[in-house]
Amino acid sequence: MTGARSPWRNWAGNVTARPAREVTPASVEELAAAVCSAAKDGLKVKAVGTGHSFTAVTATDGMLIRPGLLTGIREIDRAAGTVTVQAGTPLKRLNAALAREDLSLTNMGDIMEQTVAGATGTGTHGTGRDSASLAAQIRGLELVTADGRVLHCSEKENAEIFAAARIGLGALGIVTAITFAVEPLFLLNAREEPMSFARVTAEFDELFTENEHFEFYWFPHTGNCNTKRNNRSAGPEAPLGRLSGWFEDEFLSNGVFQAVCSLGRAVPATIPAIAKISSRALSARTYTDIPYKVFTSPRRVRFVEMEYAVPREAAMAALREVRAMTDRSRLRIGFPVEVRTAPADDITLSTASGRDTAYIAVHMYRGTPFQSYFTAVERIMTAYEGRPHWGKLHTRDAAYLARAYPRFGEFTAIRDRLDPDRLFGNAYLRRVLGD
Repeated sequence: MTGARSPWRNWAGNVTARPAREVTPASVEELAAAVCSAAKDGLKVKAVGTGHSFTAVTATDGMLIRPGLLTGIREIDRAAGTVTVQAGTPLKRLNAALAREDLSLTNMGDIMEQTVAGATGTGTHGTGRDSASLAAQIRGLELVTADGRVLHCSEKENAEIFAAARIGLGALGIVTAITFAVEPLFLLNAREEPMSFARVTAEFDELFTENEHFEFYWFPHTGNCNTKRNNRSAGPEAPLGRLSGWFEDEFLSNGVFQAVCSLGRAVPATIPAIAKISSRALSARTYTDIPYKVFTSPRRVRFVEMEYAVPREAAMAALREVRAMTDRSRLRIGFPVEVRTAPADDITLSTASGRDTAYIAVHMYRGTPFQSYFTAVERIMTAYEGRPHWGKLHTRDAAYLARAYPRFGEFTAIRDRLDPDRLFGNAYLRRVLGD
């Protein structure tokens, strides 16, 4: 346990907090004792992973718990098809460890720097026709509550809490371990291909239906998109060559992109021309590899992001409105717009709760004014009953979210039961959940 340190900042640098106390517990027992100590001293408690959320969901001026010593796999149960992992384990380490055991998660997001608890607690997802978010792959979890109890939650044990705590926003307690469903390691064939905006929006339903995992990026100020189709393969394994993979994923997508983003920030008038060049820089390619090497990619260019989940059938209409808005505005958008999907799930505050979903994500380079763009996009998304990603920027409050989520009251009732004094509260949770 330590006193206050230098301010904590998230990955994007847009959220800063100065906790009064920081703790790095080495066991669940130490963490539970720290929670009780904070309660006794009148300090709020938040746990933080790698800070990849763009919202202040983990910010606190009380006690900040860092799970850096709560890492590693506790158990692999091959008969049950599960792995139990401590909450502070980075997804990158989990994916590599599973691959060594010839196992894999079924689906995952496009980055793997986050801790497992941070990623699942805010609803991190990839794209999938049939396979859903990371949280939907949880089969059990361990939760330290406000009174220091350690609860084990699953569909058979504390089932009501389990339904909510898989995406708990840190509002119900501190997750200390997660049991994920896993399956034997498999291969994915990735097909990346440029496609026009007109074609991809016209054929979206077909592309979604024909592929296990389909996503695309549209480059504002152009009519160009880049598509990615991932499907299971019987092999043989055919990974990207080391040089070609480095050239596109590191040199172009990170190094060159960093430079052009910096130029666009300094001289916004150059952005449309840059976008036209950037949208044609990546060529078509196919490769076959194990899942985490296909699903994920390095993201070294720092940005801020807003993402909304809309009913899947409304996605292309919403995206066309975003394009029309940017075309008639003076906005200069240097980052592509990302579109992904997820099937309906049964998690209380999942952005895909109870409905088949498409995600539309907008980004701006760090340090670039984003409010006008994000506000205009948010206005479009809320007209389509959009649900904001819990870890990405938005302005929605509890009144709006209670209408957007049919089971919102179920979550807040569980919160009232587990944390009536709001030990795990902060300003962000007051806004999105209410008091």
